[in-house]
Amino acid sequence: MEIERKYLIKQLPEHLDSYPHDIIAQAYVCTCPVIRIRRKNDDYILTVKSEGLLAREEVEMPLSRESFTHLSAKTDGIIIEKTRYKIPESHGYLIELDIFHGSYEGLIMAEIEFPDIDSANSYKAPGWFGPDVTMDTRFHNSSLSQNSPEEIQKFLSDLQGYHKDLT
Repeated sequence: MEIERKYLIKQLPEHLDSYPHDIIAQAYVCTCPVIRIRRKNDDYILTVKSEGLLAREEVEMPLSRESFTHLSAKTDGIIIEKTRYKIPESHGYLIELDIFHGSYEGLIMAEIEFPDIDSANSYKAPGWFGPDVTMDTRFHNSSLSQNSPEEIQKFLSDLQGYHKDLT
């Protein structure tokens, strides 16, 4: 079970480059149910997720590079590209800070996974976080992958004032 909250970011943490990070490219074979392929550095992963916003089932399986390439030709929408920073948080959680590249250059979000729904609901976000967008499906990567170039431009334009001067 994946229990996760998602936030926009209003200020980047200091010394961002000192945190471990991964280079991620992911695409979607299907968005209902979510079937995702991901390249994370030199690893390849197939993920299946059930429906849900705050909590949903998630199963991951390793893929070979050849399988990833084969499935890439069968995906819908665009490839989501991002750098994911892993930032330890004072409450013992791990913040996964995503700085998007490519079509979504300028979008910055954070995700935090929780052991249970009560922990997720009682979480107090750090001051550098912006609004909680967990329940807004527009911010799911699977939704982002389905937007047209025009929709992406409008989406980023709507956030432009919010993320100004962060990158």
